[in-house]
Amino acid sequence: MKFKLTSLEKSWIMYDVGNSAFILLVSTIMPIYFNYLAESAGLSSVDYLAYWGYAASIATILVAVIGPILGTLADTKGFKKPIFTVTLFVGAAGCMALGLAKQWLVFLVIYIIAKCGFSSSLIFYDSMLGDVTSEERLDNISSQGFAWGYIGSCVPFIACLGLVLGSGKLGISMEMAMGIAFAIVAVWWLAMSLPLLKKYRQRFYVEKKPHAVKESFQRLGRLFSNVRKEKKVFLFLLAFFFYIDGVYTIIDMATAYGTSLGLDSSGLLLALLATQIVAFPFAILFGRLSEKFETTKLITLCIFAYLGIAVFAIFLRTQWQFWVLAILVGMFQGGIQALSRSYFTRIIPADRSGEYFGLLDICGKGASFVGTTVVSIVSQISGSVNVGVGMIGVLFVVGILIFRAAAAQEENPDVPETVPESF
Repeated sequence: MKFKLTSLEKSWIMYDVGNSAFILLVSTIMPIYFNYLAESAGLSSVDYLAYWGYAASIATILVAVIGPILGTLADTKGFKKPIFTVTLFVGAAGCMALGLAKQWLVFLVIYIIAKCGFSSSLIFYDSMLGDVTSEERLDNISSQGFAWGYIGSCVPFIACLGLVLGSGKLGISMEMAMGIAFAIVAVWWLAMSLPLLKKYRQRFYVEKKPHAVKESFQRLGRLFSNVRKEKKVFLFLLAFFFYIDGVYTIIDMATAYGTSLGLDSSGLLLALLATQIVAFPFAILFGRLSEKFETTKLITLCIFAYLGIAVFAIFLRTQWQFWVLAILVGMFQGGIQALSRSYFTRIIPADRSGEYFGLLDICGKGASFVGTTVVSIVSQISGSVNVGVGMIGVLFVVGILIFRAAAAQEENPDVPETVPESF
């Protein structure tokens, strides 16, 4: 039976196509440009990697703080789309403004603002999943989103890559080429968002009360106090904190890592383009596999695969090894992200998806903060970026152990799976 997408599902997937162009830019061309600015200012390769990691960490801390607050507020009837729209425009405007930065510190400040807008928009976007499709289609639609995001983001990326690598032949400066590249990505992001902004309607919500902001803070407080009683949700959040750490850290720092090892920048960009292309069919594959195998088993497989990738990264020295790393990441990146999103959607209350995804974002972005910070600090202390990256593997091991405990809880629950009535 052919899997056919509805108009609303397609619109939701289109946003993934749009925002993925920004994250691809962040993980590929942007660190190389920052390296260009950093070298002009006399920063060493170790300091360059560290400062890039610190900037990513600051952005994740900020989103971890404001995300749950806005997520809880967005669950109020009629609030989700407007808040999502604001974060979307903050991210896109920040992306555009990056092209105006000519000094490395200014560049990092604008990057933090843009990354905050991007990451915050994903909280609301992810929480929309339950509104745009049915429960039995969650895994597949979530996987389709990541899949088309990976392949669709290649369109502006190839254009940007051509500009940056061919700036000399085109007779323009590196700064101008990057400015145009940032503008292309910002416009692409906004254009791909329009169908969702037009068609999305909030199906599950909390009724609006006279003091909506105050009420959202009260609900957030009750969420934090009660989530530990929901063992399946609590264990998943804890496991997610650890295993997604490595995933986000690899995404945020892959190009910076390769650049700090002295690998050819053109080869790095092409390898990461290959990651996107490989990720497309594998993300769809994991969505289809979820129809035959338990989602928990597929997530476990992806975590083990990432553990192997982290170990492999410790010994990475050459360009061809980076290509192997890029292809392996592409095989499992979409699966672990898409299935984690759909699995979480399935185990939380639909009308409080915003506040729960805000909590998930604390775990995800908090983990990313730990990962990028650990890599940065260990790299500076040891003087070796390979040792710093190797620390990621420990967190995958912890993530596997806790996630298996969460899966066991689902199979043999000993506490109620729903939110307590007092909630």
